Amino acid sequence: MYKVFFITFGCKVSQYETELLRSCFTDAGFDPTDKPEDADVIVVNSCTVTGSGDSKSVYAVRKLRRDVPDAAIVLTGCMPQAAPEAAEKIAEADIVTGTKDRAKLPELVLSALSERRRIVEITPLSRDDEFEEIAYVPTDSHTRAFVKIQDGCECYCTYCMIPYARGRFRSKPLEALRQEAAMLAANGRREIVLTGINIAFYGHREGLRLADAVEVCCKTEGIERVRLGSIEPEMMLPDDLDRLAALPQFCPQFHLSLQSGCAATLKRMNRRYTPEEYAALVEQIRLRFPEASFTTDIMVGFPNETEQEFAESMAFAERIGFSRIHVFQYSPRNGTPAAKMEQVPDAVKHERADRMKALGERLAREYMQSLVGKTVPVLFERERCAEFHQGHAPDYTLIKISRKNSKKSLRNQIFYVTIEEADCECCYGKII
Repeated sequence: MYKVFFITFGCKVSQYETELLRSCFTDAGFDPTDKPEDADVIVVNSCTVTGSGDSKSVYAVRKLRRDVPDAAIVLTGCMPQAAPEAAEKIAEADIVTGTKDRAKLPELVLSALSERRRIVEITPLSRDDEFEEIAYVPTDSHTRAFVKIQDGCECYCTYCMIPYARGRFRSKPLEALRQEAAMLAANGRREIVLTGINIAFYGHREGLRLADAVEVCCKTEGIERVRLGSIEPEMMLPDDLDRLAALPQFCPQFHLSLQSGCAATLKRMNRRYTPEEYAALVEQIRLRFPEASFTTDIMVGFPNETEQEFAESMAFAERIGFSRIHVFQYSPRNGTPAAKMEQVPDAVKHERADRMKALGERLAREYMQSLVGKTVPVLFERERCAEFHQGHAPDYTLIKISRKNSKKSLRNQIFYVTIEEADCECCYGKII
């Protein structure tokens, strides 16, 4: 039996797809291992959202080749799909594949091992591609499960390679989603997180909406919480919000991708909304979900970004009052329009990133402090330390309670907790 080790860089989707690959390899007779030095096969599942993601994947392949010279190394995922010629030149990889036909990867690996030959098989994406279903049964003991419901993107932001790595919009059929949700519930999951490349466009080709997917999961017996991954703001309509507000299982945590709070910068990015439209959506959500939390991604140092434009982005982030901001610096991607624009000096990017992160930390502290005195339902997860039980509230705030008065496990149970203290990372309270 061959032993296989998996390593992933990048987004939640890539991490989820690595779990699918792990299931495929297990079904094919491979034995997963957590130690690369013990592996006969090493699978590097790449992500190309950022240039640093590409660099990490290539570095990992080359380092693993040095450290585990006898293992067959697989480079798969977004990086080879978006840049097939560059990926093929990475000689340290024995097998190179893209984002299509993932279920066939164990078969390719077996062929490479038996025939002792290098395989490069990157199937081009096409307009007729369907959502790829991969059978998956969880083997871990987590309380939360990620479910990929959508793939592909057709937005073509000027900085982004994802449309080239993922192709057109595709969505998981509702019946397949219904079956997966039931399977997850039967395996002890109580919370589902719907994820994908651009889930706001779920059902775009089939006449469905994201709310349809949420409703299917909320109606599944045993599933008590459903939350959304990152969503694009322009696709959230009032009717969608009304449907979500009618679902008691829906968690009002919204990761609304912003990228910039400056209208001129958003236009250069080819984003499909203005700051005012974004703010109007936040207002509509708060009308329906008074306890909602808002998290986001903000890019600093986009080409041609002036100090005034950056100041507008800072002011807008403060106006919205995000509970968490993921700050990252723009990095040029070859083949995208933004790479040909006038670049902001690295030193300026670093300085702006520091200022935006400081704002994000202050907003996070203020949000956490606003929760003190409130009572919230908490789904407790496995104990990670001897001192605290911990879990998450519906708005995804991390809640910890002392284990002094309760040594027994609370895992996978929901209890109401009154919040007594808070810092910028989590809240502390007691069960009522």
